Amino acid sequence: MDSLYLKPKEHRRLFKGHLWSFSNELQSLPKDITAGETVKLYTHDNKFVGTGFYNPHSLIAFRLLSRTGEIPNGDFFRKKILNALDLRKKLYPESDTNAFRLIHGESDGLPGLVVDCFNKAIAVQAFSAGMDRHLPLICDVLLDLFQPSSVVVRNESVLRELEGLPLYKKIVHGTSADAVQTIHDTGLQYLINLLEGHKTGFFLDQRDNRRIVRKIAHGAETLDVFTSDGGFGLNALFGEAKSATMVDISPDALQRAEENAILNKLSNYALIKGDAFDVLTQLVEEKKSYDLVILDPPSFTKSRKNLPSALHAYKKLNKLGLQLVRNGGFLATASCSHHVSEEDFLGVIRQASFTQKKQLRQVFRNTQPADHPILLSMPETHYLKFACFYVNEM
Repeated sequence: MDSLYLKPKEHRRLFKGHLWSFSNELQSLPKDITAGETVKLYTHDNKFVGTGFYNPHSLIAFRLLSRTGEIPNGDFFRKKILNALDLRKKLYPESDTNAFRLIHGESDGLPGLVVDCFNKAIAVQAFSAGMDRHLPLICDVLLDLFQPSSVVVRNESVLRELEGLPLYKKIVHGTSADAVQTIHDTGLQYLINLLEGHKTGFFLDQRDNRRIVRKIAHGAETLDVFTSDGGFGLNALFGEAKSATMVDISPDALQRAEENAILNKLSNYALIKGDAFDVLTQLVEEKKSYDLVILDPPSFTKSRKNLPSALHAYKKLNKLGLQLVRNGGFLATASCSHHVSEEDFLGVIRQASFTQKKQLRQVFRNTQPADHPILLSMPETHYLKFACFYVNEM
């Protein structure tokens, strides 16, 4: 196993619980070590930091796996996965749901790995060269522990390109029919396709926030923008909303939303296909209004350098959303952009409210659910921001 050394003082963040070391913090970046290889890391004065994955082609050059020198073999992954499973069992009884995030990367001690469980099927994503290199072993461990009907690899995130990794998806166990599953989550069912749905097949990270929407949806004419599989809109209807208009640019997403509405015997919904900004602008021009407007966009930036344009997009989106909220209605809005801080996110919403002469009273404020735990020593693991406001004219 090769050894790498940090520059002076660059160990401090790692010793406080962080799991990454950046390329400019290492004394050298050996090109003869293969991307994804396991190495030992030491401080500049030869103190052992731990073992982890090295990638000479990535800004994140080292990802810490073990502070005691463990190597990523079958026993290592089995122990980590079982530890993560024990936490999820405490959080999510089968009566509540049969879908949860089993591995949330760094937060579960497996940097660059995501594993989602959907009933009898499992979806896997690798964001680091090291995890990508070990995917066959990881899938073998998952098969042994869970005996799933299907294991699907969804390695399509552009974040892989930062590691020099190709984008692809494939079934490593089971058939395409096995990748279609019905999940349930606190009263609602969703038909999902692990091969075709967004990300790993379904957005689990908004589960708690969808339940918040139920509380304020009674009797509300609801607009759900970026609906995906209909998650927020269907929860509004489940909470006895008067109606739900669901907007998405993807016809496949709208088809899934309609299938899920039928599955749950929900009615009084409408589907609009189109770019969210264009649809919202059109609705404003038509002088439409709603009691509840929900904005759940995809990430507007994958890097800090694009932060100004992302903040501009969030401001524009929330400005349009506020124009559609009736006096005494609610705006529920979210950001899954890690590089957008909660302070910045709330700041642009406040700016949008000024331009529209709206008074906003925050009634709910939340983040990602418990199966997407936040590692306190790694702010990077905290990405989801959600807020709900009671809206009045100034």
